[in-house]
Amino acid sequence: MNNFNQKLIQFLKNGTCSFTCIKAIKEILIANGYQELIENKKWNLTKNKYFIIRNDASLIAFTLRNNNNKFKIISTHDDTPSFLIKPNSEYYENGYQKLNIAPYGGILNYAFMDKPMSIAGRIITKEKNNYKKEIIDLKKTVAIIPSIAIHQNDKANSNLDLNTEIDLMPIISLNKNFHLKDLIKKEIFEYDLFLYNNEEPSIINNELLASPRIDNLSCTYAGLNAFLKEKGKDTSIFVAFNSEEIGSNTLEGADSNFLIDTLKKLCVALKIDLMTTLSNSIIVNIDNTHAKHPNHNELSDHTNTPPLNSGIMIMKEVNSSTNSISSTILKHICEKHHIKYSYYTSRNDYATGSTLAGASLKHLSINSIDIGLVMLAMHSSYEVIGLEDIKRLSKSLIYFYETSYKIENNTIKFL
Repeated sequence: MNNFNQKLIQFLKNGTCSFTCIKAIKEILIANGYQELIENKKWNLTKNKYFIIRNDASLIAFTLRNNNNKFKIISTHDDTPSFLIKPNSEYYENGYQKLNIAPYGGILNYAFMDKPMSIAGRIITKEKNNYKKEIIDLKKTVAIIPSIAIHQNDKANSNLDLNTEIDLMPIISLNKNFHLKDLIKKEIFEYDLFLYNNEEPSIINNELLASPRIDNLSCTYAGLNAFLKEKGKDTSIFVAFNSEEIGSNTLEGADSNFLIDTLKKLCVALKIDLMTTLSNSIIVNIDNTHAKHPNHNELSDHTNTPPLNSGIMIMKEVNSSTNSISSTILKHICEKHHIKYSYYTSRNDYATGSTLAGASLKHLSINSIDIGLVMLAMHSSYEVIGLEDIKRLSKSLIYFYETSYKIENNTIKFL
């Protein structure tokens, strides 16, 4: 297994929820010489590598360059479809101790049944008059959501209609006195905890990667890898937002002030004008979308739904942020460096999902493009992606950071 694949798989294993994902990214950034800034303190930027974290679940990193009149931004999201563990979560029923959970995001319900499940997230513990937060990941199987046997439901293969309040409650023990604190082995005052699929990633015939959390940690890793490797002339920024799977409208989501406030504060520290800088800048939003299904061609657009390993996707939906200017910039980069790309659009009679750009561009005016990777089984507990595609994406993003251009007199000039 090559080094890129090894690091990608480890990232997928570490990023079991938004909290553990940001913790993993923070450790990688510190190992690469980045320094953490605090949001509510004045910034004295004497170095060139920094990052900031909001609510332990979203992160913005930047590499400052002498040419500060343009920002090159990559935006992704670090949350994945899973289950949120509710307050007062334990209850005993039918001889089983169970957890009361709620689906997080638009999950494919049946795909999470009969899977080894673990717990990760943030807990608050009390120490005298102080409260301490901690990011945890049990990294072992502690729960399972059992399906109904075919012998007890003869319609299971033809008409599976799951009730999330009844059918998706996991069991953790047969002992009614067994509690969440017994799993975590700490007295918990408060928590933000998630139940996640604990299966290992798998590489299939050196072509495909199957794993939990492909959406969207594959794109997040590709963006982070590009951010750490690029050697461009412009200030480069990497953003990982939480909450995309539930609409982005949280304290740290793309529909918050996190990015625009950080850019404002950055411009003040650098003594540059925000509006002028944004007018020269561009943001690339990276996320997954649907590949042509091997068994269901009727689900695809007539001309713009390729199979796996067809290259990076330029998403040009009606509700995407991509326009002819931003797509020209990306296509030029791909063609110059011989990186395969395709367009993606969905069928007109299928609803499309929300995008990061649709949330973040409410708060800042900047040239934007939506790109990403096609995948199979999106929002399942175990998803599939092409290995060549993610390498192409990371490579294209490195060149995105490194490509110099300017737009003037109705012309895009590459320098």
